[in-house]
Amino acid sequence: MHAVGACTASLGSLGLMRFFGVPWSWSLAASLGVYIGSGGWRLLRVVFKTALRDLFGLSVLLRVKYKLRRHQKAKNTIPKMFQDVVCRHPDKVALIYEATGEKWTFRWLDEYSNAVANYFYQQGFRLGDVIAIFMESRPEFVGLWLGMAKVGIEAALINFNLRLDSLVYCVTTSGAKAVIFGGELSSAISEVNGMLGKNMAKYCSGDYNPDVIPVETRHLDPLLSTASKSPPNQVPVKGLDGNIMGVGQCLIHGLTVVIRKKFSASRFWDDCTKYKCTIIQYIGEICRYLLNQPVRESETQHCVRLAVGNGLRPTIWEDFTKRFRIKQIGEFYGATECNCSIANLDGKVGACGFNSRILPSVYPIRLVKVNEDTMELIRDSRGLCIPCRPGEPGLLVGQINQQDPLRRFDGYVSESATNKKIAYNVFEKGDQAYLSGDVLVMDELGYMYFKDRSGDTFRWRGENVSTTEVEGILSHILNQTDVAVYGVEVPGVEGKAGMAAIADPKAKVNPNVLYQELQKVLPPYARPIFLRFLPQVDTTGTFKIQKTRLQREGFNPHQTSDRLYFLDLKLGKYVPLDECLYERICAGKVAL
Repeated sequence: MHAVGACTASLGSLGLMRFFGVPWSWSLAASLGVYIGSGGWRLLRVVFKTALRDLFGLSVLLRVKYKLRRHQKAKNTIPKMFQDVVCRHPDKVALIYEATGEKWTFRWLDEYSNAVANYFYQQGFRLGDVIAIFMESRPEFVGLWLGMAKVGIEAALINFNLRLDSLVYCVTTSGAKAVIFGGELSSAISEVNGMLGKNMAKYCSGDYNPDVIPVETRHLDPLLSTASKSPPNQVPVKGLDGNIMGVGQCLIHGLTVVIRKKFSASRFWDDCTKYKCTIIQYIGEICRYLLNQPVRESETQHCVRLAVGNGLRPTIWEDFTKRFRIKQIGEFYGATECNCSIANLDGKVGACGFNSRILPSVYPIRLVKVNEDTMELIRDSRGLCIPCRPGEPGLLVGQINQQDPLRRFDGYVSESATNKKIAYNVFEKGDQAYLSGDVLVMDELGYMYFKDRSGDTFRWRGENVSTTEVEGILSHILNQTDVAVYGVEVPGVEGKAGMAAIADPKAKVNPNVLYQELQKVLPPYARPIFLRFLPQVDTTGTFKIQKTRLQREGFNPHQTSDRLYFLDLKLGKYVPLDECLYERICAGKVAL
């Protein structure tokens, strides 16, 4: 608004001086002086520094929009686009599985996925049906998902770390009629077999051990070997959009993708060198793990030119690029369902993307002010949201337009969860916007920096941890005791470590009895690293748990007299957290 006011003032002075007969050259010079003197130089600086970036960003946006419309007009789906890739180079390697050295060509992947499509269609699965996939990373995972997509069956991709109640919840909530699990996860399925329902069909892919898996489980591999490998006759009319960052580049553009069963920091650069990888995908935690490894020859002998991902901390950004000689970082912010994705296109250190300060409406996303205690939107006298100024943290929102593939929001299986993500009257009266749930900060040039994952989720060990889920489990174990779960920052560590504040006025809770129960129901990344026992958990007037003060005080024993505990992974138990242990954790001398 300041720049607009300056511009108005300068135009006014230009008209006034012309009225008095002053020459145009003098008028223009005087107007420019007024404009610059009243702060307009800031806008000129922004234009000068960001014009080329914004033009490049606009060209990328226009190309993406053009391709999307072209695919829509041709009614293309991922399977159809994959078919074009197969026709162009059927014998090119599509997937390399590091664990066994297997190399799947595009023809092989096509035939395997055709067998999947034909078999499950013959079994009665139809367009819109859901089948859950629960297995570790391997080529079959891709083939199963792709094969289902060829006949319109939707794949629910289940995190292989989940166990017991969490596993049952995710499978059943997805509406899956069947579950395909890897042989390596047979025991996990057996543990919940009785809770999945009698009608849940089960298929095992890979190692098949009848002594471990449920009796009614079918071995999928021999069934697929006898299924037709010809393209299925039933072609879905709707496309599917997911898995696009990693394996999507293989299916759509014909790139070769190397799959590892599990991430190995010690073998990472050896693998990149061995397979001549030119692009790697990361999460911030991976980058830190790699930096913590001893220097090895292969880390500078690779062919990697681009690292794409999210969560690379600004504090290690330059160390990562310099040590491993990575020419370009493609940091981005986004999720499968969100309509406000942004990307770092010019390598600005620490930024996860940008929005134009010159023409902000070209891509209608904003940072808006929220109440940091409740995360409720703050509105002006007209009832609209208040945009943040540069340097002010705010909630990232994206205006919804269901006719635009880049701006639509299709929601979730749960209608209530969908409604929580939509706000009304945000940019203008009558509009709708998607609420990202994340707090970012924008600088004067429009670069955006991730600040915090607000609301009900935080990131730890490369996984999203649901605070409401962990709170529910803890409260259930402790006979409905009030519990607040949140993430706390640990110096030098990526993400946020889980911390649980538990109401225990009579000091009855035994931390290690609690830990034994948590091991049964929560995956390792979701188990709280820190515990805090206090007389009561603060709540709002509407009985919502207050976490702001707790998060601010963190696990610092100097900040509270409450009992604090730390999960010592080497000892396998919670230990009292005193000032000495606190200092060692902050100095990075204790394993988390």
